[in-house]
Amino acid sequence: MRRAARPGRAAAVGLLLAARAVAGLEPISVGIAIAAASALTGYLSYTDLFCRFAECCLEEQRLNASALKLELEEKLFGQHLATEVILKALTGFKNNKNPKKPLTLSLHGWAGTGKNFVSQIVAENLHSKGLKSNFVHLFVSTLHFPHEQQIKLYQDQLQGWIRGNVSACASSVFIFDEMDKLHPGIIDAIKPFLDYYEQVDGVSFRKAIFIFLSNAGGDLITKIALDFWRAGRKREDIQLKDLEPVLSVGVFNNKHSGLWHSGLIDRNLIDYFIPFLPLEYRHVKMCVRAEMRARGSAIDEDVVTRVAEEMTFFPKSEKIYSDKGCKTVQSRLDFH
Repeated sequence: MRRAARPGRAAAVGLLLAARAVAGLEPISVGIAIAAASALTGYLSYTDLFCRFAECCLEEQRLNASALKLELEEKLFGQHLATEVILKALTGFKNNKNPKKPLTLSLHGWAGTGKNFVSQIVAENLHSKGLKSNFVHLFVSTLHFPHEQQIKLYQDQLQGWIRGNVSACASSVFIFDEMDKLHPGIIDAIKPFLDYYEQVDGVSFRKAIFIFLSNAGGDLITKIALDFWRAGRKREDIQLKDLEPVLSVGVFNNKHSGLWHSGLIDRNLIDYFIPFLPLEYRHVKMCVRAEMRARGSAIDEDVVTRVAEEMTFFPKSEKIYSDKGCKTVQSRLDFH
């Protein structure tokens, strides 16, 4: 007499397919299907299986530092300081199981030097869906906080948004773009969340990451980079200590920085001020080649040179740095 077959892999596969089919409908059905499949197979925990069909906040997921290092070195051009500091800051923070405060980075430099690009790389290395993740939140000053007369409303909304999202995922990432266009005072609403508190209103913010992007301080960075160039020194000789103190003071006293007289600086709650150096002609050519590779095109050095030469450079007498960095490379390449 044949023994009744135990419901096994085939049944489990069927239930998993059912779970996938309802994944776009409602989480309760997904949960029931996944729980049944897990019980049948005994191979995966409920959480492991659920996270195959829905994005999960994996607070203890370690950062792949080698992958991040490789991506920064291969895709970010002319920014040795940013590459070094971001890698060390993120690696140290993610390896610390009990950080005393959230990691807060402030990225500064002219447009087109790579600040937004780096924030995208960081987001993708922390949460697999990157900027599309439910746990990565992008605020654009001119879009989300446009009216100066509504600062109090924005402060209340910002506190609510951040508190709610960190409650849902402790390792949430918050990116604030166009900080130089943010009305002064708004960002101070999040000061309690960035401080050394174990909890604020029952929520711990210590595993969250905050990234500020700003053009403010670009003039200070350029001045120091130019001083090095005129002294015959390599840009790679520039160290963080040459720029960070000047940058933090300059941004604090700049009414158009979004951090003007901010308690975030006054209380030393920003962990790193990261300078993005102005890009030279050779870096622009690197950007053109990278864009060609991204499009699946063969590298044509004649086109690379033509696109780079179409850019404008400053100062007028020396023409060292691209005034738009690599910002217009994509659109200019379309014409070739």
